Amino acid sequence: MDVTLASTARALVARDLRLLWRRRGDALQPALFAVLIVVLFALALGNARGTLAAMAPGVLWVAVLLSGLLSLDSLFRGDAEDGSLEQWMLAPVPLAWLVLVRTLVHWATTAVPLLLATPLLAELMGLPRTLLPTLLLALLLGTPLLSLVGAVVAALTVGMRRSGVLLALLALPLYVPVLVFGAGSVAAAAQGFDAGGGLLLLAAGLVLGLVLAPMAAAAALRIAHG
Repeated sequence: MDVTLASTARALVARDLRLLWRRRGDALQPALFAVLIVVLFALALGNARGTLAAMAPGVLWVAVLLSGLLSLDSLFRGDAEDGSLEQWMLAPVPLAWLVLVRTLVHWATTAVPLLLATPLLAELMGLPRTLLPTLLLALLLGTPLLSLVGAVVAALTVGMRRSGVLLALLALPLYVPVLVFGAGSVAAAAQGFDAGGGLLLLAAGLVLGLVLAPMAAAAALRIAHG
């Protein structure tokens, strides 16, 4: 069974990366959108470095959150349209496992480029360099959780046409706790308080998300194609 899980994961990752390479222009859109949001904030606030630094954690988190929404609608829609989703359900591995692999690929291709660009964006926003490790750790814990929660919402709306606005309306309220704890941990560190509480809550949410979100998304996909 372990061999089957590993081989299935490798095949799915290879397929997703091949498709991503074919439309690599679209794949860059979330990262470019996030960069654009940060640049616009920096230009709008001008030389107010103190204001920029105070707003930096919230701006960076909102940019990451909104950029993730851009590609969320396509998480399972392509598989539903070309019939691959039916093959997933007939595969000799749990559907939740395939959902987890797809979600992790989505995170790696949308959030990881932003994590790599975070030091540059933080410098642009005037964030003190001492806060950069806290920001990176919060994003490293929070962005996979955003992808896992988004996968559940994407699975719920996979059978609907033009579900982009509905998907955003469903996902944003669920994203709020991650946003609050993620940006709040950096803000607490900036004020000299311990940021461990927010980071621990993000870590706990990530563990729960890794366990529960794939099963919930798999159930939603079965209902949508039942």
